[in-house]
Amino acid sequence: MLKLKVDDMSCGHCAATVTKAAQNVAGVEKVDVDLAKGEALITGTPDIAALIAAIDDAGFPAKEIM
Repeated sequence: MLKLKVDDMSCGHCAATVTKAAQNVAGVEKVDVDLAKGEALITGTPDIAALIAAIDDAGFPAKEIM
């Protein structure tokens, strides 16, 4: 499971956009976005760089939390 910090989310629509962007990345099985924490938990085996790029391209800066 990957844990990402996702900035600039402020509403349910933002969370839905992040979820959709992540789900479109090969290898992603499940996406759980926690709007209050500004985090996304990703289940699966996606390419991390591609996942972060997809979320960034959707307008939400993301980075992996170690």
